[in-house]
Amino acid sequence: MKPLLHGWVCSALALAVSPGWAQAQEHPDRVVQPGVPQGKVTAGKFAESKVYPGATRDFSVYVPAQYKPDEPAALMVFMDGSGYANPKGGFRVPVVFDNLIHKKAMPPTIAVFVNPGTVPATMPGAADRSNRSFEYDSLGDRYATFLADEFLPVALKGLNVTKAPARRAVCGISSGAICAFTVAWEKPEQFGLVMSHIGSFTNIRGGWAYPGLVRKTKTNPKAIKVYLQDGKDDLNNLHGNWPLANQDLATALQFAGYKYKLEMTDGGHSGKWGGELLPDALRWLWDDQAESTKLPHVETKPEWKPHPDAVAKDGVPKGTVVPMPAFESKVFPNTTRDWSVYVPAQYKADTPAALMVFQDGEGMRSEKGRWRVPTVFDNLIAKGEMPPTIAVFINPGHEKDKARVQGKHSNRGFEYDSLGDRYSRFLTEEIIPEVRKRYAISDDPDMHAIGGSSSGAICAFTAAWERPDVFRKVYSSVGSFTNLRGGNVYPSLVRKTEPKPIRVYMADTSGDVDNAFGSWPWANQQMASALKYMGYDVRFDWAEGYAHNAEFGGSKFPDAMRWLWRKDKPTPVLDTRGDLGGDLTLLNLLVRDKSWEVAAKGLGFADALCADKAGNVYFCDMKAPSVVRIGTDGTRREICKESVSGLKFSPDESVLYGCQGAKKRVVAISPGSGEVRVVAEGVTPNDLAVTKDGFILITETAAKQVTRIDPKTGVVKVVDTGITRPNGIALSNDGGTLAVSDYGGTHTWTFRVNTGGTLDARMPTMPMRLSIDPKGEFKFNEPPPYGQTSLGDGMAVDKAGRFYVTSAVGVQIFDPTGRPCGVLPKVDNDQPLTSCVLAGPNHSVLYIAHGTTIYRRTLTVLKPK
Repeated sequence: MKPLLHGWVCSALALAVSPGWAQAQEHPDRVVQPGVPQGKVTAGKFAESKVYPGATRDFSVYVPAQYKPDEPAALMVFMDGSGYANPKGGFRVPVVFDNLIHKKAMPPTIAVFVNPGTVPATMPGAADRSNRSFEYDSLGDRYATFLADEFLPVALKGLNVTKAPARRAVCGISSGAICAFTVAWEKPEQFGLVMSHIGSFTNIRGGWAYPGLVRKTKTNPKAIKVYLQDGKDDLNNLHGNWPLANQDLATALQFAGYKYKLEMTDGGHSGKWGGELLPDALRWLWDDQAESTKLPHVETKPEWKPHPDAVAKDGVPKGTVVPMPAFESKVFPNTTRDWSVYVPAQYKADTPAALMVFQDGEGMRSEKGRWRVPTVFDNLIAKGEMPPTIAVFINPGHEKDKARVQGKHSNRGFEYDSLGDRYSRFLTEEIIPEVRKRYAISDDPDMHAIGGSSSGAICAFTAAWERPDVFRKVYSSVGSFTNLRGGNVYPSLVRKTEPKPIRVYMADTSGDVDNAFGSWPWANQQMASALKYMGYDVRFDWAEGYAHNAEFGGSKFPDAMRWLWRKDKPTPVLDTRGDLGGDLTLLNLLVRDKSWEVAAKGLGFADALCADKAGNVYFCDMKAPSVVRIGTDGTRREICKESVSGLKFSPDESVLYGCQGAKKRVVAISPGSGEVRVVAEGVTPNDLAVTKDGFILITETAAKQVTRIDPKTGVVKVVDTGITRPNGIALSNDGGTLAVSDYGGTHTWTFRVNTGGTLDARMPTMPMRLSIDPKGEFKFNEPPPYGQTSLGDGMAVDKAGRFYVTSAVGVQIFDPTGRPCGVLPKVDNDQPLTSCVLAGPNHSVLYIAHGTTIYRRTLTVLKPK
């Protein structure tokens, strides 16, 4: 196994040992052969879905020449079907099927080629909306239900198709490939064969979770057989690293005992290589005796020698390790733990020292162990290669009512592997204050580091991830970024969260653990790849062999400390070449060295942000009450003394419409005079949008409905019901799509907007990131206890078509098709985040209403020409 990164932040894309790189070349079974009977292809259109209301799609059906109505045929369904059906394209499925069926290399098989859905626009000037990502990239049984219950009965009408899952296959490319896997995963009783080309087992909509889910089925694997093909130069972008993800899934399938084949080819995100290998891939898929791939996992035990800087040297001043009284935590009640503090010889009480916290402290401080932290610190501090640093060695907690076993700590897994802020609170509220009572420690977070090995390593990362205002340096050796308690989500979170100011050192080996909870080698490679993509200052040291121990990490520890504590701050090197045209990565949106700044402060409660065409900002201080205009020149002017929870301009900008739920009305406010008149009464509006043809759409949160108001007549009509707590509301730039956030749910919904302000084609297309419930139960081998509601609130749309949704975790950003682009975390976790708007020059400045303060930051909304 080779790493994605190795040595000194090596950027070469090197991948694990596989069955060998397959060299793609033309195949005779891809060419029409004389004397081979040819099947027949017929086309159709499907537009009657209840699962995907409003979506239409083209499809075609191939029936082989050998089909007999009285003998059930095998079945193979192809997502993105038109690309597979094209007899002159990359896959040429009808031609390949003709040849293989004729040779009896596969049974007579009916092929169904189905395209993803499209929601046709009805509003003049609006564009059709692709439903592909929502259908293909989403986990769960939605698409499988559509396929089995709605579509196939129509497409296969009049044809005799077997019901045996071992003779029913699904296939796709890219997002269509993960869709095919999902269909079989959800309905193995209907589809037993899967073919995946350059599969998107990444975080487009949560597909990163599959390796962990597969491993959990080891004692009862699903009856599916899986073929995987990917290119060694496939994508590495905001959604993930395709080569690593496919190999991680293959390793999981192998661990859990599935019949599978992994074919790593040359090339990138293209059907060329999968197409040229298709005949042999189909032979393997339909061969009941086909053998699985065997990915090796080799542990070694090289001779260990301490690093020269891990050996005590004459003449080097030696620090002191001070044992501390056993500590009983309130954050982790009923636990006690041992800990100690290293104080360097160079420490001076009048000069604050740097700080580094080590988990599993007893092992890290041992002078005869592999880490030998005090000795390494003595040597490096003496050389000036790191600052005088107080080291805290802290063991995991042990429950007081449980018997002690030497070297075991009963609360370790819970404390270390759990995501969320509990452990960082333990350090910042309990341990560090105790250290400060005795020693002077710098307040500069750049002078604070944290580290550990295995579960202690992911714990260290979590502490810095949650509190980068406290810890800016992370040391990780054989880190457990796996599904012990949901840590396998980290590579995906890293790629879709505004980069945090932390420096990360990582070490791992190909011989690290592969077990029920994940593959440590793949997890660490995925983590290093994600950090590098997002521009973090990261170094990943890698070696072949070894095992899950301190041998390799310990040998590299002094070098890691030199690198971690070095004084230079390199400029991030960003590489977004793996992002496709529609991939709106945060890296191209955020402006380097530009963060949040205050636009207005000292408010009672800020809400109802909106903007006019010139880029001026309007908001309401609901406690004042006051509606205020902030001009593009920064000047402020009060419009009127009203409290409103939502503001939007009429199409001609002659009035501002405002929501007054407490008064059960919608009002129109003159932006010039401040005059207020009633537009409609008897409603309880929260927020609003105004359609291209002038209708007002309001969310009535308590009533669970979206309501239309005709401002000319005041006529009110409910146009949608059923969203748990509809809140924020925004229209796409072309006016053809309406998005509605759900304060009480897990998704933001989209609708098709028709003339006259009517809505249809409602679907939960935007999956919201959920916060972790600190009071929830952190179960072993399960995801963290996420909250059940996103607190989705105010919304905005930028000129590139991105949707911005305020929420419990920050501003969540989605591309025009609803794929998550990333999250800008809250500025102040103690303040609510209610609404947002794009304003200023070119409407490229994002404003957020954040409790008592309005913040703004400049973005690169449109790509430079």
